[in-house]
Amino acid sequence: MNLNAPAFSSFVHDDLELFYFDEGNPSGEPVLLIHGFASSALVNWVHPGWLKTLGDAGYRVIAIDNRGHGRSDKPRDPEAYRPWVMAEDAAALLDHLRIPEAHVMGYSMGARISVFLALKHPDRVRSLVLGGLGSGMTDGVGEWDPIADALVAPSLEDVSHERGRMFRAFAEQTKSDREALAACIRGSRDLVTKQDMGRIEAPALIGVGTKDDIAGSPQELAAVMQHATPLDIPGRDHMLAVGDRVFKKAVLEFLEGA
Repeated sequence: MNLNAPAFSSFVHDDLELFYFDEGNPSGEPVLLIHGFASSALVNWVHPGWLKTLGDAGYRVIAIDNRGHGRSDKPRDPEAYRPWVMAEDAAALLDHLRIPEAHVMGYSMGARISVFLALKHPDRVRSLVLGGLGSGMTDGVGEWDPIADALVAPSLEDVSHERGRMFRAFAEQTKSDREALAACIRGSRDLVTKQDMGRIEAPALIGVGTKDDIAGSPQELAAVMQHATPLDIPGRDHMLAVGDRVFKKAVLEFLEGA
């Protein structure tokens, strides 16, 4: 785990102040990182070593704190967290940095946001890495209302739902705004049709842990896409796959050829 926090900057989009870091090789190919639900740019990309891994490989590494997360503003309206709305935050960051095109890598909710970005702005997405979300992108990943309820419960001890307890504990660990996260989980669950997934022309890598009971099959999602490669991340669940060495090695090889 790498705990060295990079310097963050901010910009304004949709009347929200959104924070990001811009590190690595300033003249390298840009990689835009979009983190998962209840996480942040630090938790998802710095602490598991992605910033170092990509930076050492010569990439310009950019990561946003999604609205409702990290240092960014935290609206309480679920409609503010539709994935296509959050995808526009990512596009606005590329505009702010005057980057016409980037490799885009998202994990879990960030993978969903990345797909909406690729569908709306295909010219901005050079390649896609989708981590922690396979066929759940199109078929759903189960019932999330208990997670929203768990986030706003009086305490962790009041939560009996297993997945709800997991996300409540994670939110407490990351010192997140649980009211904002509850709004986010209620608003960000829109699915992508298989037909729309098939419209994406960018090459894609889909990495899911073999013990992940949330994401769904990477093979099934890859099968409906034009240029997608599935990756099984051995022995990892949803929380631990993100920093796995197998995943990192595969991503570096994929980006080199993308």
